[in-house]
Amino acid sequence: MNVQLTKPASLLMTCLLALLPVVAGANTLERVRANNTLNLGYLPDFAPFSSMEGDKVSGYSIDLCVKIADRIKAELGLASLQLHYQPVNITEATSAVASGKIDILCTPTPATLERRKTVSYSIPVYTAGLSVVVRDDASEALLNVLNGKVAHSGPTWRATVNHGLANQTFVTTGGGVSESWIREQMRLLGVVATLITVKDNDEGIKLVADGKADAFFSERMSLKTHVAVDYPSGKLKILDRIFEYAPVSLMVERSDENFRLLVDTTLSEMYRSGEIEQAYDKYLGGAGKTAKKLFKVYAQP
Repeated sequence: MNVQLTKPASLLMTCLLALLPVVAGANTLERVRANNTLNLGYLPDFAPFSSMEGDKVSGYSIDLCVKIADRIKAELGLASLQLHYQPVNITEATSAVASGKIDILCTPTPATLERRKTVSYSIPVYTAGLSVVVRDDASEALLNVLNGKVAHSGPTWRATVNHGLANQTFVTTGGGVSESWIREQMRLLGVVATLITVKDNDEGIKLVADGKADAFFSERMSLKTHVAVDYPSGKLKILDRIFEYAPVSLMVERSDENFRLLVDTTLSEMYRSGEIEQAYDKYLGGAGKTAKKLFKVYAQP
């Protein structure tokens, strides 16, 4: 049976068909060119990597994103490119990138296999270390366990660990690799303890400071910045132990190789030119010997 479309319906169908190639071939750079805007997502309380004070956004990884924006301006000929900073939390960041709501998540995160189902990542921009903050009056049993000190060996080891960790309340940000790591350690040790999750570092550190939790796990550099600024009196302390290391990267749209290549090219050039080291000096207290060796590993030839 032949169906003849009315003139309005036919016109609508023509418009929809005309849009199909644009939608199917849409990518980050085309979206940026069309809107003359680069949408930069960030975690607003993750200093020194990204933070917001008043209406100003700054930080180590924000500077990297600004450098990437400069590259986009040159590549696309967009001298008046607008930068729109969009604050997000860790639980919504992946979906924001996957949906195109933001073009880059500037706050670096670990590239997990689960996240890579929906988003992609740049080359690493930093090597994060998982650490922990406690109160100055933390019990010796808790400190011994968190510092990796075991009073006894052999069959009593697990019981000793449980004694140090039982009835404790631990905190970490929800939805991140820290939460997964802590839950797995608690499972392996058979620990009877409480793990609660929070939206950001401010909330987690405050719970420890107020005596509502015993320890907060997060990225070491971020912990040092928060404690130094918000608790200078020495009420809290960050233990020397680093539990895990992880390279962290900028999150970008999945399957958009042209955009990821532009991002990686910019970052690699920053590694080789020494600009990354300058950013380390400005925000991260300088790059040590290990970090400088990793610069050569992370930079793409």
